[in-house]
Amino acid sequence: MPEQTETHRTDGTPPQTAMPFAARINTVSTTEPWHWLAAGWNDLRQSRWVGVTYGLIFVVLGYAVTVGLYQLGYYYLVWPMSAGFVLVAPVFAVGIYELSRRLEAGEPATFKCLLTAWQRAPGRILGFGLAMSFFLILWLRTAALIYVINFPYGMLTLQNLLNTTFFSADGLTFLAVGTVIGAAFAVFAFLISAVSLPMMLGEKADFLPALLTSIFAVTRNARAMLVWAAIIVVVTAAGMATAFIGLALTLPLIGHATWHAYRALVKPEM
Repeated sequence: MPEQTETHRTDGTPPQTAMPFAARINTVSTTEPWHWLAAGWNDLRQSRWVGVTYGLIFVVLGYAVTVGLYQLGYYYLVWPMSAGFVLVAPVFAVGIYELSRRLEAGEPATFKCLLTAWQRAPGRILGFGLAMSFFLILWLRTAALIYVINFPYGMLTLQNLLNTTFFSADGLTFLAVGTVIGAAFAVFAFLISAVSLPMMLGEKADFLPALLTSIFAVTRNARAMLVWAAIIVVVTAAGMATAFIGLALTLPLIGHATWHAYRALVKPEM
């Protein structure tokens, strides 16, 4: 492997590494994610009804999607869709990042600011949202394919699907394969979205630099980010376990905390 080179300057400025995106990454401890969560909770309290009201929108959408899939007979996609929501949730949390940015700057955090946050960097944010939408579709198609391969002889009823999944060899294979492939999708999504959207919003970073910075932030702080990923999964799962109602609280909480993760992980642009 070639060694990382440095470009020495004669004007007195510090040497620059060959990977400028990696140079902006701070090293954090495994306790830091808990500080991000606490800071997120503080922002949620300050924004009060704004973040919770926004979260309630996704509670309603969660019920609508679940009922729609069940009525169409696609109930086997309810769980993949729920998991898929976690993959693309950073896109929906852009407004929450804006609330935290404004609170940090001492500016008013209103519902209008939340809804218009994307206008700070419309091309980049909408482009990332479109990319993640395709990613969600790819995940749902993969999940449907796994279902068809494991249960090729027709559609199972909801009760039969549950019984077969948890109490048969084929069902356990289906569950294991789906979990492994789903985990691979989740890792990729986390790598590219951990700090990229807050970075696009906060400093209007370009698409590729934001993605590369996010990847370096995760890989250079693997242990801390593993803790952070586990917190996100547990908090989000808790919100979903309350019949989606808890998402009104957990979605804005994780969104606020993600802003503070970005601020802790990425050095300010010089």
